Amino acid sequence: MRYLLLFISLFSFAQQSKSVDFTSVLGKIEVNPLDKSVSGDVTYDFIINKSIDTIKIDAQNIDFTNLKINNIEVKYSNNRKQILLFEGYKSGKNKLTFNYLARPKQAMYFVGKGEQLQIWTQGQGKYTSNWFPSFDDPNEKLIFNLDIKFNNQFQVISNGKLENKITIQDNFIWNYRMKKPMSSYLLMIAIGKFEIKEEQSQSGKSLFYYIEKEDFSKLEPTYRYSKTIFDFFEKEIGIKYPWEVYKQVPVRDFLYAGMENTSATVFSRDFVVDEIGFNDKNYVNVNAHELAHQWFGDLITAQSGKHHWLQEGFATYYALLAEKEVFGDDYFYKKLYETSIQLRNASKTDSIPILSEKASTLSYYQKGAWVLFILREEIGSKIFQKAVKNYLNKYSFKNVTTDDFLNEIKKISKYDCEAFRKKWLENPKFDYDYAIKLLSKNNSIKTLLDIKRMKAIPFAEKRELFEKTMISIVYYPIKEEIIYQCEKVPFEEKKQLLMLALATNEINIRQAIANTTPKVSLEFKSDFESLLNDNSYITKEISLSTFWAQFPEDQKRILDKSKEWIGFNDKNLKILWLTLALGTKEYQMGDKAKFYDQLLNYCNPEFETSIRQNAMENLLFINDKDKNVLPNLVNSITSYRWQFSKFGKDKIRLLLKNPNIRTYLEQLLPNLQKEENSILSKILNEKPSN
Repeated sequence: MRYLLLFISLFSFAQQSKSVDFTSVLGKIEVNPLDKSVSGDVTYDFIINKSIDTIKIDAQNIDFTNLKINNIEVKYSNNRKQILLFEGYKSGKNKLTFNYLARPKQAMYFVGKGEQLQIWTQGQGKYTSNWFPSFDDPNEKLIFNLDIKFNNQFQVISNGKLENKITIQDNFIWNYRMKKPMSSYLLMIAIGKFEIKEEQSQSGKSLFYYIEKEDFSKLEPTYRYSKTIFDFFEKEIGIKYPWEVYKQVPVRDFLYAGMENTSATVFSRDFVVDEIGFNDKNYVNVNAHELAHQWFGDLITAQSGKHHWLQEGFATYYALLAEKEVFGDDYFYKKLYETSIQLRNASKTDSIPILSEKASTLSYYQKGAWVLFILREEIGSKIFQKAVKNYLNKYSFKNVTTDDFLNEIKKISKYDCEAFRKKWLENPKFDYDYAIKLLSKNNSIKTLLDIKRMKAIPFAEKRELFEKTMISIVYYPIKEEIIYQCEKVPFEEKKQLLMLALATNEINIRQAIANTTPKVSLEFKSDFESLLNDNSYITKEISLSTFWAQFPEDQKRILDKSKEWIGFNDKNLKILWLTLALGTKEYQMGDKAKFYDQLLNYCNPEFETSIRQNAMENLLFINDKDKNVLPNLVNSITSYRWQFSKFGKDKIRLLLKNPNIRTYLEQLLPNLQKEENSILSKILNEKPSN
């Protein structure tokens, strides 16, 4: 029945789009953080091409007043999912106006308070209609313009070019204008206290980089290579960036890594990094992926979920090409090799091909990228680039299918697109052997595979080769593989190899040593301690934990050494330090309560969920009966971030094995918010799992 209803809905919209063409909209809106609402006046321009009984606009639980067509008030119906218009319009041009009020349960999120307040939207799928009456179907494209009223102490970002900023008392009205049409799911707003840096692309486009004031020192490493990637894409794709400006803004507790709203990417603050953090987890790939979507997804949009790979596969592949431009060929092939293993393993059980609305994320993204890599290898770069350029030119601002793309290849080559389609798009299997054959054209991958084949060979027989390789200039994954192969080898046998590995001063190689040394011999102690000085927050975290556990006599010294460490945005090093400080006997005894209070404070809703989860996990590791953590743990189960909500629910289920915890949680119920009470009650009433 669900699929029948979906079919009816899509058929209904298809019928509407043949009869009605919505061309543009102007929304004059105000966002109210106090009651978490958005309201305003909306004007839609539309054209009736042929007779139609009812016109539908998606609107999830939105209230309307003063609805007029061509300046005449008309009757309408509001079923809380759509407004239905059945009178007042005429053949040709029409104008629809109305006032609306929405209190969105999703798609618009209010994060933090006061100076930390941020408001941002996430419409991908069909969610924009929760905060702005629009069209869930991506095939309806129109020009969006927004006038947004908000407190003048904040920055307001939306799609298109900022044409004007009008002062009204303590507010600004931000006038954002688009010149070209787009799908509703790409409409966005982001509000917060941000600093801005602007630079120009080679083609003269303005690139705006937003960042929180407290993170301003991280702007350069966060946005590193942004202009390089932008310039590369315009050259590689052969089509100029299709919008007037490009903006990027990091927000707190974003639902995903990033989102390619037309002309304005929103991404997770987790990718805001300093110089050290850049070595571990940088924004380069996400940056390139979301920018590639401005062509593949925004300029042209898949007609349906069946063709979703045309967006995600293309964005993933072009992001890899950008990383190849920045980091080199070896990096490019390494990433392809890593995903080939994922795809090989997944294809053993995954029975859904990439050409399906039910395909997995791995298929849409990684297999999609692989499909394009294979296609380019088989038809040649020049034909591939020409076909992509023709494809984008022909279908700009339109919706596309897989055949639309393949037909452009057929026009300029004799390549067997049908055989390609059957093997790579309609077959759920992944031809790993063929993939490896292509990858082996790269010498680094060939060498890596040769080393991997030596896994079963005794260490004594490969020691000399491994040591020679370690001091050579081969790409770092080869040296990493050597370290991991030697994990179970006794220290005395691999000592010389480890010394050579440390001497490379390559972050990834030294991190591999940290990962494979759970027990540190006295002879290796000083060398292992040197890992604490590496420019890697991951290496620091691993080596600090290991060293603290192995050498109690040195705990106070290394805690003094690391007491100012913070780490990533999730404060991984600070939270680890507080945990170890609490667990170290006779260490700053007068400050123990302060350390505990600081760790407990990180559990509060004022912090991002990554910090909260990290702190709660550590406190419950120290004492799984710590009732002080439980109110914040219960609060997590109502989070809009499903990852954090799932963590809270799973942790509560685990803790319920303790009868005292169950009793305490039952006592909390009367004082909880309605949603917290409802979800916790369901968990408490679940049957215990075996």
